[in-house]
Amino acid sequence: MTEHESLNRAITEAIVIVPYDPAWPAGFEAERRRLLLLAPGVFLGIEHIGSTAVPELAAKPIVDIMAAVPSMEAADRLLAVLCQNGYATSAEFNATLRDRRWLMRQFNGRRTHHLHLVLPGGRYWNEARWFRDLLRRDVVVARRYAELKQKLADSRCGDREAYSEAKTAFIAEVLCETC
Repeated sequence: MTEHESLNRAITEAIVIVPYDPAWPAGFEAERRRLLLLAPGVFLGIEHIGSTAVPELAAKPIVDIMAAVPSMEAADRLLAVLCQNGYATSAEFNATLRDRRWLMRQFNGRRTHHLHLVLPGGRYWNEARWFRDLLRRDVVVARRYAELKQKLADSRCGDREAYSEAKTAFIAEVLCETC
């Protein structure tokens, strides 16, 4: 399979939820170290977020990483370096994002990492950390979230946008419940 074919397969792969894998934290840590070597002194913080950061929570087998950068201009300058080192991105998708940049890493047509470049202390930074920490401490919310993700994956296996929108709505609802 060519690199182009592999990337296209990763872009269109179905959404699949799998049981928690205890290797996910080590996968995050390895990628965190690699990112720090690729862009020394640029990142203000790097966090493991999303379901793979929550012990025992089923998830898409994609490690979500959030990296704080000093500005969106710094994020935009990083895109070329990251894309030369295993990441891919969508200029069109990133143009729709005000407060972050998104990249994907894949291997053999399967997504392995999502990288979100964000401002420290910004809304995305705060909410992603808050939700991860809530899922780690509240088993009821974690169970509700896992059930929703499985239901969405079963019914929307090819529609990543609808899957993400439904998850975002759940997160907003939980945020409102805890305020």
